[in-house]
Amino acid sequence: MDWRDHGILLSSRRHGETSVIIDVFTESHGRHAGIVHGGASRKKAPVLQPGAQLDLMWRARLEDHLGSYQVEPLRSRAAAAFSGRMALAGLNAVTALLGFCLGEREAHPDLYRQTERLLDLLEEEELWPLAYLRWEMALLAELGFGLDLSACAVTGRNVELAFVSPKTGRAVSRQEAGPWVARLLPLPPVMLGQGTAPDHEVAEALRTTGFFLAERLAPSLGNRALPQARARFIEAFLRRV
Repeated sequence: MDWRDHGILLSSRRHGETSVIIDVFTESHGRHAGIVHGGASRKKAPVLQPGAQLDLMWRARLEDHLGSYQVEPLRSRAAAAFSGRMALAGLNAVTALLGFCLGEREAHPDLYRQTERLLDLLEEEELWPLAYLRWEMALLAELGFGLDLSACAVTGRNVELAFVSPKTGRAVSRQEAGPWVARLLPLPPVMLGQGTAPDHEVAEALRTTGFFLAERLAPSLGNRALPQARARFIEAFLRRV
């Protein structure tokens, strides 16, 4: 049993004296683990860093076995990750969330391609926060927790949309918020694709996506807490804000 694909390395851990088990997000085969024999060597270890783009050949006797990988590097993102504190924190947040959220061997080709584009922007410090926000929104949508921001949940009109209902994930207009405003989540224009996406709006939007990640998505996965890597990225970003 074998296949060939390309993917993004999410994590690796030592296996025995010389090998590692890697967890990779691939375009056609989803999140998929396997052993890299000799992966702990001086030659291979620098290649097997989170965020690395790899060409992969997977082999196993049976489909449900762990199997082994032969890997060839396509693109390293190590230099980009260390270009700034926010870049490294952002890379760690993306790889940690994917490892946390994605089921094993479930293909998500659209999310894969968006993740690849996001990681290619690591060195673009001004563009990264907005790109990351859009990626979190895409992640929620891909896993069944997408936000419906097309119109007000009460009136059906798309006028003065300013809040998101924490219960339904639907937009609420400023006029209809009324006495429930304190219970609603912010819907800054950046989430609607409007305006110039200033940092303070992106920060507000990440508060909203963070709620649905923590209070809707995480419970569906067994009430596990979100990876701390996301909180560290938000902290690094808020320093800039």
